[in-house]
Amino acid sequence: MTGRQKALKAFYPLFMGITKLTKTNTMILNNDKNLIPPSSFYQLHIALNNGQALNFEALRGKKVLLVNTASDCGYTNQYEYLQKLQVQFKDKLVVIGFPANDFKEQEKRDDKAIAEFCKINFGVTFPLAQKNTVLKNADQQVVFQWLSNKDKNGWNTQAPTWNFSKYLVDENGVLTHYFDPSISPLDSTVILAIEH
Repeated sequence: MTGRQKALKAFYPLFMGITKLTKTNTMILNNDKNLIPPSSFYQLHIALNNGQALNFEALRGKKVLLVNTASDCGYTNQYEYLQKLQVQFKDKLVVIGFPANDFKEQEKRDDKAIAEFCKINFGVTFPLAQKNTVLKNADQQVVFQWLSNKDKNGWNTQAPTWNFSKYLVDENGVLTHYFDPSISPLDSTVILAIEH
């Protein structure tokens, strides 16, 4: 862990407190009409950062929390909380991290280095996708195309506002929630959405 990363980790609680006070990155969106996606979530697949493929059909019957991540961000400590969620709800939830360098060059590492950083510093065992882009542009990763296009997911157009934006898909492949980065993975709204 670099000096910058150690400082970010130490100041994370203060950083989260300030973002909540200033209402920065605190948006929560939900699919309150229970709109069904026109395009199936289970048709998606990704390359993991270890080179293996993950076909989303294998996720059917579990909730899935999809999070764009970065190693040099004020929110990076959320890796620890995402891992806690994965352990706490191991029988009903799969967390998937999507490392990206879309916000102020905060993920400069390659896939191997990202995996090592996550395992050594936060004990991450949940799947990590290959590093890609999550913002709406010609290079947007296919999963994030689905997550941020209402013609595919049924209702949501919100792309990540920063690193550690979170999307929750239910056991039937329906996108139910979007959580901004300042909403902790252990926030009661996230826990309730997973338990519901």
